[in-house]
Amino acid sequence: MPVAYLSRLISPERSARANLQLGICLAFVAGAVNAGGFLAIGQYTSHMTGIVSSAADNLVLGNIALAAAGFLSLGSFVSGAATTALLVNYAKRNGKTNIYTTPLIIEALLLLVFGFVGARLQLHELVSVSLTTVLLCYVMGLQNALVTKISNAEIRTTHLTGLVTDFGIELGKLLYWNRSGSGTQQLVLANRKRLVVHSSLIVSFFTGGLTGALGFKYVGFSSTVPLAVVLVLISMAPSLKPSKPTL
Repeated sequence: MPVAYLSRLISPERSARANLQLGICLAFVAGAVNAGGFLAIGQYTSHMTGIVSSAADNLVLGNIALAAAGFLSLGSFVSGAATTALLVNYAKRNGKTNIYTTPLIIEALLLLVFGFVGARLQLHELVSVSLTTVLLCYVMGLQNALVTKISNAEIRTTHLTGLVTDFGIELGKLLYWNRSGSGTQQLVLANRKRLVVHSSLIVSFFTGGLTGALGFKYVGFSSTVPLAVVLVLISMAPSLKPSKPTL
């Protein structure tokens, strides 16, 4: 991909188009990691709803170890999000140029760790949860917080509940029949741009899920290596972009 194009994806000067393009890319990564990770460890790691519900169920049923494992996964996701906030705010306060680069590099490195030693990490546990689960939850928290900060909370990439809800709302508006002669009542109009944004992210997450599942089924843990390479290219693009000549 052209360096200039990749540089715009994580440039501090944001646009709606750049937010969507970065969101599509990272939604693909999240879908691939979530689906591939499920085949690897038997658990989805990109959204916390099921994990928190499972922890509550296990707590009521007296499965303390399993409940603790759920809370550990939740804590890992929160830690990833907190890491992004710390890194981005530190970069902003210290006048760094590429304020979003470090979280992406960390995500890429952790995906490489998963790809190369994930099978061995799976053999080790913390409170009955494998280290691979902790790792992937941390990565997803890191990524979701990054996209949230970049897009001012307009785009999320690691879970679809909110996206599908918003898509359904706009679709309902689109299908609504505004009868003529309704007096001074305001017309119900769909936000077509939001429809495009939400549908694009949903399709990207689904496509990434297919790719991740197929990759893990036929390649194994190392199928995350290409994802890590893409993230490295995006994160390093601003530093590779040639500077404008001074007069």
